[in-house]
Amino acid sequence: MVHTGACIANLLGQGGSRKYRLTWKWLRFFKNDRDRRDLITCGAAAGVAAAFRAPVGGVLFALEEAASWWRSALLWRTFFTTAVVAVVLRSFISFCRNGNCGLFGQGGLIMFDVNSEIPAYNTPDLLAVILIGVLGGLLGALYNYLVDKVLRTYSFINERGPAFKILLVIAISLLTSCCAYGLPWIAQCTPCPTDSDKECPTIGRSGNYKNFQCQPGHYNDLASLFLNTNDDAIRNLFSSGNKNEFHITTLFIFFTGIYFLGIITYGIAVPSGLFIPVILAGASYGRLVGRLMGSFSSLDVGLFALLGAASFLGGTMRMTVSLCVILLELTNDLLMLPLVMLVLLISKTVADCFNKGVYDQIVKLKGLPYLEAHGEPYMRHLSAGDVCSGPLIVFSSVEKVGNIMHALMMTRHNGFPVVDEPPFVEAPELSGLVLRSHLLVLLQRKKFTKNRVLSGSELLTVFHAFDFAKAGSGKGLKVEDLDLSEEEMEMYVDLHPVTNTSPYMVADTMSLAKAAVLFRELGLRHLCVVPKTPGRPPIVGILTRHDFMPEHVLGLYPQIAHQK
Repeated sequence: MVHTGACIANLLGQGGSRKYRLTWKWLRFFKNDRDRRDLITCGAAAGVAAAFRAPVGGVLFALEEAASWWRSALLWRTFFTTAVVAVVLRSFISFCRNGNCGLFGQGGLIMFDVNSEIPAYNTPDLLAVILIGVLGGLLGALYNYLVDKVLRTYSFINERGPAFKILLVIAISLLTSCCAYGLPWIAQCTPCPTDSDKECPTIGRSGNYKNFQCQPGHYNDLASLFLNTNDDAIRNLFSSGNKNEFHITTLFIFFTGIYFLGIITYGIAVPSGLFIPVILAGASYGRLVGRLMGSFSSLDVGLFALLGAASFLGGTMRMTVSLCVILLELTNDLLMLPLVMLVLLISKTVADCFNKGVYDQIVKLKGLPYLEAHGEPYMRHLSAGDVCSGPLIVFSSVEKVGNIMHALMMTRHNGFPVVDEPPFVEAPELSGLVLRSHLLVLLQRKKFTKNRVLSGSELLTVFHAFDFAKAGSGKGLKVEDLDLSEEEMEMYVDLHPVTNTSPYMVADTMSLAKAAVLFRELGLRHLCVVPKTPGRPPIVGILTRHDFMPEHVLGLYPQIAHQK
C-alpha cells in the first residue's frame, strides 16, 4: 500500500496519464522537484494510513522514513491526506458492513482491539519486556542478514529472464502451500473451550478455531494460525481471553515457519511486503515467551504478543516513533504505551549493533544513491573541493549552439555552470546554473543570433513559465529530438533567461561532512563549489548526489577508510 500510494502520487506529479486520459490542467502546478517530492511523501503516508487504518502513524512514517527534508507545510499536507484517507475508509467500511464486499467490511478502524485491564506492571514485568526487546533485536538483525543474502541470490535468478521469475514464484508457492497444509497435521487436537462466546470449531474462512481433521468439539491450534487470514491470525495471537489457546510447541513451529517463509518470499515477483509477516512472527514468539514466563510475570500473553510484534518490527525496520503510534492505533491499547516505547528502543539499539535496517539494506542492494542523515566519519577529513572529479564543462553566458549540442551529446550531466566573460563583464564571474532540460527547450525554439550579443529580453517574450516545467518520466525532450542545421550550429544563444542566478554554493574548503548534511537537508540536486581565494576560475566544480556516495569518496581516497 505504501508503494501503491507513492506510485499514484508520482503519476499525478507527472501530470497524469495521456494514454488513459487521466490529465487535468491543475496538475501542471506540481511539475517541479519540490512539489513532486511532497506529493510522493503524502502518497506514502496515505498508503500507511489505508493499510493499517492509522492516520497519525502514516504522518509519522512519512516523517521518519519517506522524507529527508521536513517542514511545517509538508506536515499539515500529509495530515490532511491521511485524514481524508480515514474518512473515505470509514465510509467504505460502513457501506460494506452488510457483507456484500467480502471480508473488507469486517471490523472498524481499530483492527486488533486488545484492551487490557491491567493498569500497572512491576519490576519482573519490566525484566520480561527487556528480554523481549533483546530477542527482537537479535532476531531482527538475523532476519535482515538472511533477507540480504536471499535477495542477492534472487537477483541472479531474476536476471535470467521472466521464465525463471515465474519458476521461482511457483517453487516458493508450492513450498508455502506444503508448510501451511502439511505442518498442521503434526499438531494435536485441542478440546474447545467451554467458557468461550465464539463458535468452536469455526465454520468458514475466518475465525479462531479451525477443525482441520479433528473430531467434533475439538480444534487444531496450528491450523487456526496457518489456515486463516492474516488479520485473524494476528487477532488470535493478540487475544487474551484464553491463555492456553495455543500450545508452546504450536507457537514455536508457527514462528519458525513464518520467520523463514517471510525471508524467502520477499523479493520474488509477487506483491508481498514485510509488515504482516514480521508482525505475525513477532506476535508468535512474544506469546511464546509469555507462556514460558507465566509464573514470573503478571502480564497477559496477548500483551506479550503485542510487545513481541513491536520488538521484531523495531529490530527489522529500525523505526521507533511511527511504529509505536501505528501499533497503538492498530490495537487501541494506550495502557501499553510506555512498554511499547521501551521495547522498540531496546530492539533497535540491539539490532543496530549488527547491521542496518531492512529498508536501508534493500536500497543499498539496488544501488540507489541514498544519502544518510549524517556524513561518514572520514568525510570530516576531506573538503568539498577534494571530491570534485572529472572535467568541468562550463558554458559562457552567450554560448555557441554547437558547443552546447556537443556537451549535451557527450555527457549525461543535468546541470552546467554558466560564467559571464568579457566583453560583457570586466572579469570572469559565475552567473549561475542551467539545467539540461531547460537547454533542450531553449534549443528547440531556435531563437539564435548570428553575433555574440545579449538577447535575453527578447527571449522572455517567447517562452512561458510552464514551458520549463519538469516533464514526467520518459516524456521530456531528448537531444535526439533536436534538428539543427550546420548554419544554426554556428550561431549563438543567450543563456541568461534560463539560468538560475542564485544556486546554492559552498567554498571549496568547507568540510565534506557539512556539505553532505547541507545537500540532504535542503533537498538539492546540484551544489556549486566556488574557490575561497581570488585569482582562480570562478567555479571549482559541481557536487551531485553521487559525489557524496562512500563508493565514490573511497575510490578517490582509499587510505582514509578507517579514519574516525
